[in-house]
Formats: sequence, C-alpha cells, structure tokens
Amino acid sequence: MSREDTFWNWFTGHERELFQFDPRNVTEREQLFDDLAAELQKVHRDLAFEFGPRDGRREFVISAGGIKNVFPAVVRLTQAAPSLERWQVTAFRPRRSPIMPIEIGDKNIDPTEVKFTLLDNGKTAGLYLFIPGFREGDVNFQQIGYLMLDQSLGEYDVETRLGLIKMLPLDARTQGERHPLPELPAMFDRLVSRLEGRSGKTS
Repeated sequence: MSREDTFWNWFTGHERELFQFDPRNVTEREQLFDDLAAELQKVHRDLAFEFGPRDGRREFVISAGGIKNVFPAVVRLTQAAPSLERWQVTAFRPRRSPIMPIEIGDKNIDPTEVKFTLLDNGKTAGLYLFIPGFREGDVNFQQIGYLMLDQSLGEYDVETRLGLIKMLPLDARTQGERHPLPELPAMFDRLVSRLEGRSGKTS
C-alpha cells in the first residue's frame, strides 16, 4: 500500500471526527490536528492542511506550505483521494474572497491595511507587499505576508507565476503606484494574461 493510500485509509477512519470537530473546543481540536499532521508528515514532512467551514460539506485543503518542490507530493496525495460524500479535497491553498485577517503570535494584520505595488519586468510578475509594522527578519510577518498572498492569488500562482516578492513596512520608499491588497487578484490576472500571451483568467 502506498503512503498516499495509507493516509486516506486513516482519514476515512477518522472522517466523522474531522467533519464534526468543534473549533471552540481547543483541546479536542489541537489533538485532532496533531494526529492529522502526523499522518500527513508520513506522506511528506512538509505537507500542511487547512479546513473550510462545515456547511453540508467541508473543504480539506492539502498545501505545500509554499515550498515549490513539495508540489508533486500535494498532487499525488490529492489525486489518490477517494470519493468522500461530505468532503471537497483541494490541492493547494485556493484564493479566498474576502481576504481574511491573519494572526500569528502577537501579530494581527488586517488585509485592508496592506498595500502592494505590482511589478512587470516584461517576463514575469513581481510585487512589493507593504505590511503595517513589518520588520525584516521577523518570521511571523513573513508568514503572514505569504498567507495573505495565498488568499489573494492562490498558493499555486504565488509559487509559479510570481518572481520577486519583497515585503516592506508601509513607510518604505519605493517607486510605483500602491494599491489596496483586495485589488491584487484582478490586476495580477490582467498582467499575467498579457505576459503569457493569453486572454482571460489564468487560474
């Protein structure tokens, strides 16, 4: 039996608990998530996951954690998923609308306060991301920045269609027009469509 099949056997055996867990019960949630993470790491040590809300069905997102060389493991595991009546299994963190605030450690960032400048070198898209209070070398700020980009563009596009990503404080002096983060998806799609010589949405 493959590692992927072993994982899905475990998942289906715990499908009821995973579907019905109460996020308000911190102890139950953390134990369940620890067990799930341990099973995922048997497939690949860098795999991560997210759950969507419970509303008839529940989304189970399998993520590479923003690590491009883990993408094949995400694809293999997603393709091996059995048919699950109450679940939508999604490869890579998808775009979300609206973009939600993110709290990590003592950092809590509202996406409406985040700005961006989209960059075009004629070959690939890039961007400056301006985050309130950002400090170079603070891994919590960096993680928040990437998670907000994943919500804006989807994990796959962030890793495969963006070149330069530079995170900066709001008062950083740079060239180029700044825009509110919620405007990024449409502007990015237009730029990438032009760069790739295609019309319409790129993801």
